[in-house]
Amino acid sequence: MPYSNSIKSLSKIFEASINSNSKNWLKTRLNETIKECSTKKLYLTYTLCSSNIEQGDIDFNENSDDEIENYLKSKKANTLELARIFLLVKVLEANDTFFKDKVINLIQVADISELVTFLNYLVLLPNAENFKFVGVEALRTNIATVFDAIAMDNPYPSLYFNEQQWNQMYLKAAFMQRDLSKILGIDIRANKELARIISDYAHERWAASRDIDPLFWRPVSNYIQGQLLSDIERLFKSDNHLENKAAALVCFKSKDEKIQQMLVDYPKFEKQLKNGILTWDDLRN
Repeated sequence: MPYSNSIKSLSKIFEASINSNSKNWLKTRLNETIKECSTKKLYLTYTLCSSNIEQGDIDFNENSDDEIENYLKSKKANTLELARIFLLVKVLEANDTFFKDKVINLIQVADISELVTFLNYLVLLPNAENFKFVGVEALRTNIATVFDAIAMDNPYPSLYFNEQQWNQMYLKAAFMQRDLSKILGIDIRANKELARIISDYAHERWAASRDIDPLFWRPVSNYIQGQLLSDIERLFKSDNHLENKAAALVCFKSKDEKIQQMLVDYPKFEKQLKNGILTWDDLRN
């Protein structure tokens, strides 16, 4: 779900993680920036964070049930990243109308490492959908770190991308041979057009005698007909046991009873699936 109340959690983590001198410096600059609606001070403060924030790891609470803290922990956020995202969230919360375009400009002139940070934490920004173009633009890159920042372990695409954008991301992830298990929301965002794209792409790979990540088939469960039906039968007959498992999982997850019946000929898989032993996690790279 959208992190609509990220400021409360970010403030708590900021207070606990940043030393007094760094904290006081940023708070002073932040208050001045908001009070004066100063574009110059926003950009300068963002830049000066690298020399005024004592950089280090954040001491996360291992047993926290706070979703923001757990998200930052999953991204291995450091104190500099925390300070910068805290700065942007605070100014946008204070005056979204004025600062939205300024934050957009800041993103557009970012270097690679800063862009990766923006993409990783885009979902935490107030009215995060306003910055969707940044995530969509990142899909065009062939720089793995930039693409991974938006596509891997990031809830933003599932929450805000339209169907065409989502499908583009999924196909690009497969083309770049990224870890598809790290894409969040695959089952929720599955759609008929993506299933067709997956089948067409698979046939291109097979024609070139190239392998396909078995996880690639995950979104097709509820759209198996025509060519896709033949594709699943081919996976069952493959010499690759992971492709066999992918076919079994696709059939098991289908809402179509006729597709589910295909498992009857593979009782070993059917038993494993019903007992929860075989899951998509078993196909991870």
